[in-house]
Amino acid sequence: MKLNAIARTLTIAAMLAAGATQAQEVVRLGNLKFAHYGAVSYIKEIAPKCGIKVEERVFAKGLDVMQGIIAGELDVGTTASEAAISGRASGAPIFVVAGFAKGGARLVGRSELKLKSVKDLKGKKVGVTRGGIQEVLLLAELQQAGLSASDQPGKDVQLIYLAYADLNQALLGKNIDAMMNSEPQSSQSINKGYGNEILKPYDTPIGEPIRTMVMTEKFYKEKRPLAEKFMRCFVEATKTFIEQPAVAEKYVRETVFKGQITKDDFDDAIGNSPYSYDITPEHIQITTDVMFKTGVGRMSKPPAAKEWVKTDLLDGAKKSLGVK
Repeated sequence: MKLNAIARTLTIAAMLAAGATQAQEVVRLGNLKFAHYGAVSYIKEIAPKCGIKVEERVFAKGLDVMQGIIAGELDVGTTASEAAISGRASGAPIFVVAGFAKGGARLVGRSELKLKSVKDLKGKKVGVTRGGIQEVLLLAELQQAGLSASDQPGKDVQLIYLAYADLNQALLGKNIDAMMNSEPQSSQSINKGYGNEILKPYDTPIGEPIRTMVMTEKFYKEKRPLAEKFMRCFVEATKTFIEQPAVAEKYVRETVFKGQITKDDFDDAIGNSPYSYDITPEHIQITTDVMFKTGVGRMSKPPAAKEWVKTDLLDGAKKSLGVK
């Protein structure tokens, strides 16, 4: 009898453990290492209280996140809008479900050159990451200023394509004259004295670019309850970072960047790329149109935003948490 009671107890314990494991369903998240992506990283820290487990993989650039989604390795991904748009145009089965940060770009020149406007870039070498939202903004700014550009010599501006992490080093080493970079890298170059801000590139039709959270169509349609939990967790993480800047700073500086950025770097970066929630089909459509016009992404058939921007999960999560 005693053995039977022990067996029953063990069986119940196993069932409870299985239930707890089942309750913590897993969401596979692809993310990037930038200051304004910090609230998305924070989701995994609070995920257990949301009843889920989030497995985060950090990629070098947004197009790599898209590759992870196409390969079936991710449920949710974060990227600048241009990678999401290019991905959708290439057949990636994704929906845009939220916007988690605004801005996040800056045109910076070598401080000793004292460049003051986009027109001053004529005859200069400008570094940028190929395929990033920064390239879209740079080309839009150059078009507005009437300047031609190519990665080959002979145009008004010579483009030098480099990874985000290498742009600052190229500016410091005087291998380029200016760069369009993300945050916190652009703020770091200014704070360390070798870069000066030419402008924040928000006067194109795109305005402030909005970073996008995308979800696979399969996850959105077939795992709806889990998608709803994840979205509530995203809103809660973002709400925390907006309302408690000290929590955001500590997490991004210490956990994400392992002490590699200063308080000034963080403050300047988030000042130029504040955390947010919202996205609209109109914003994605305008960005798509500018990409098509500038040739970024080389899309033969640009996707129509109204067909793949779905904000119902976000709207429900914000309402449930009292966020306007």
